[in-house]
Amino acid sequence: MRIFILFVFLTLSLFGANQCIVCHKGIEDIRDRNSSMMQEILKVADKAGHSGNDCIVCHGGNPKSKSIKYAHKGTVEYFKKNEGPKEFYPAPGSPWINKNTCGMCHKEQVEAQYNSLMMTEQGKIHGVLYSFGGLEGYEHTMANYDAKNPTDPHARLGTKAYKEYMAKLKKFNPQVYPDTNKQIPPAPTAKEATKHPELAAYTYLRNQCLRCHTGGKGRQKRGDYRGIGCASCHIPYSNNGFYEGGDKTIPHNKAGHLLVHQIQASRNSVVHVNDINYTGVPTKTCSTCHNRGKRIGVSYEGMMETKYNPTFDDKGNAQPRLHTKHYIHLKDDIHRKKGMLCQDCHTTRDLHGDGFISGATLAPVEIECQDCHGTTKRYPWELPLGYSDEFATKPAEGKARGVSKTLAKYLMKGTHYDPQDGYLLTARGNPYKNVVRKGDDVVVHLASGKDITLHPLKKLKEQEKISKKGLVAMDQISAHNDKMECYTCHDTWVPQCYGCHVKIDYSKGQKSVDWLASAHDHDLHGTTAQMRGTLKKHLIDGKVTETRSYLRWEDPPLVQNGEGRVSPAMPGCQVVITVIGKDGKAVQQNHVNMMPDYKHPDSNKTLPGVVMAAVHSHTVQKEARECESCHSNPKAMGYGIEGGKLFSDQTQDWSVGLKTADGKMIAQKFTIQKPHIDNFGIDWSRFVDVNGTPLQTVDNHWNLAGALSNEQRGKLDRRGVCLSCHKDIPEGNLAVSAMTHIAQMAEVTMDNKEHHSILNKILNIGAWFQIGAVVFVLLFGVYIAYAVFIKKRSINPRNRGWK
Repeated sequence: MRIFILFVFLTLSLFGANQCIVCHKGIEDIRDRNSSMMQEILKVADKAGHSGNDCIVCHGGNPKSKSIKYAHKGTVEYFKKNEGPKEFYPAPGSPWINKNTCGMCHKEQVEAQYNSLMMTEQGKIHGVLYSFGGLEGYEHTMANYDAKNPTDPHARLGTKAYKEYMAKLKKFNPQVYPDTNKQIPPAPTAKEATKHPELAAYTYLRNQCLRCHTGGKGRQKRGDYRGIGCASCHIPYSNNGFYEGGDKTIPHNKAGHLLVHQIQASRNSVVHVNDINYTGVPTKTCSTCHNRGKRIGVSYEGMMETKYNPTFDDKGNAQPRLHTKHYIHLKDDIHRKKGMLCQDCHTTRDLHGDGFISGATLAPVEIECQDCHGTTKRYPWELPLGYSDEFATKPAEGKARGVSKTLAKYLMKGTHYDPQDGYLLTARGNPYKNVVRKGDDVVVHLASGKDITLHPLKKLKEQEKISKKGLVAMDQISAHNDKMECYTCHDTWVPQCYGCHVKIDYSKGQKSVDWLASAHDHDLHGTTAQMRGTLKKHLIDGKVTETRSYLRWEDPPLVQNGEGRVSPAMPGCQVVITVIGKDGKAVQQNHVNMMPDYKHPDSNKTLPGVVMAAVHSHTVQKEARECESCHSNPKAMGYGIEGGKLFSDQTQDWSVGLKTADGKMIAQKFTIQKPHIDNFGIDWSRFVDVNGTPLQTVDNHWNLAGALSNEQRGKLDRRGVCLSCHKDIPEGNLAVSAMTHIAQMAEVTMDNKEHHSILNKILNIGAWFQIGAVVFVLLFGVYIAYAVFIKKRSINPRNRGWK
């Protein structure tokens, strides 16, 4: 057999073909042989002196070796003119080496990746450090590794208008757009954490929050399998992590492998697997990471986590875990139902970054709903730049943004489309490469291959295709458009995980994986410690356990987000910290840190370090939430579920058992059922009182973000409106009593429709009566004035002709 393989090696090398497939026979072409990308790959191989061998361009290695052992050791010589890799790269997408692979063609994206949130993870780091005692204050200084912005501000990827816009945003919120980052400290030892429990934050981060860092492959659990670097998104992995391609050398029964050896990207990048062809990056790829925190990946698919595990399969097994959780299925986002993938809205700068540091998710995202849908009064191209992305409390003003006829040169390398009447612009001034104007319509070219023709709201209004309720909300009440996000109404459910109870236990020599250190332990092949099977080198002291107080999805509360607009909210890092020391005793028990009010430093006030966060949950439905779910709901106003009245004081221990009438435990041997929480005694859903006093931190990133102001809540609050009428029904006065009696005699059925009709009549009658009264008073005043004038004139002798 060895003689045969050696013979094939020699034969193929004589003819300059791809020797790699001697062993990897049956492996899929990374792209279709006739695709423009594959043709470019083959050109590079030819220039490098490896004609016909496309593998070498991305994977490097030494295909001319006649030994399998040395084929994966790296080339003997550089490519001609030093083009391409020298070493062997089993994972070419690895960010630690992809400047030598993907970066040969996609230089801009590869250079930008290092300052992108997917690599730095600044937002998550800041959130945890805030909850553990504000370990970096209000600044965003720490990241997964040291990083800094380019010295040339013009190096930012984007149009001139975009660069100018981002410079303004940096001035508004400099703490979220830092120039440099420093790598977070190492995890503490058990001894250090026992003495300084706040350092447990770094154990928590490194073991839990930072495993989605694209510099590593992350946790290998069902639903979490993915690649590294570029391959995190561009190489398909199934939920179960099994390879289903044709290469016999890749195990088919061992989890942790790619689904098939092909690139998923745009509509021109076709993936063939199991007699199915698809294009684009499936949403499930995104949710391998976006299933914690704001949970936008799983929420987009209608998945809401639950503590329970319904339903049973045909063998009686309960629901399997996905991302280590169980789920119920609510409604998918309407965009997903239309076939839209995440990449169909989110731009390359949203995903790859623009080359500059951004400290939270709102910072790099340049898109708004109105970019495509417009408003009922203006088409998308008639809106000014910055509309709905103001980072101010007034709607953006200025000239119409128009459209663009061109794309940046580096974007032309991928799939692009005929601009028709022009590419639509994002709120920050960059063209959408897949969204174009066609007359008064918008055409969205989906990565899946489908084209959607979208009728903007202004056109729908002209065609009378918007419901009365929709017109009232979007057209008649202009404040909704000017001061709220579209998704404030259209995100009809939001995952709300109230009370995040975290225990870091340093007793009994317990250990856990430091995912960040594993990613930093990369070799010249781009493989990390995890990929090399040496995770044991990166075990740290402490074991992390998480639980929560309760879950909700309905009636999300409202806040003002960093853009200055009213937005839905969800619990952010509502962290209650328990740290078990090396000796097994709690050095912090159910502790909530009290934090300075960083946004109002002169107030000298402190706030609990539990955070509510503004969110777009990506659960958009065509039919919006009902008016009453905000205007009659104390939870929406920030007062909590049922006004926060149902929770007992959480700062007190709660015991259950045989008790006397005055509440004393009768038995001497009893266990506290629910130990107390330090510094936080109210319902987790309550974050502001009726006087406007903040009870929790609302957003720890942006200057304008916070609970709704007294004025905003005053306009929102319409509770008790029913009493306005019913306090006088049925016998409030003679007129009301008579009307009630007549309605009873006429046997009027007072259903909801009739009730609405009566209220509308009362409103119009009352309005006309008041207008009529004003007109009558004005006319009467004019009449009196005229009468007085005539009387004075009649008694004046001169006016009577006297001499």
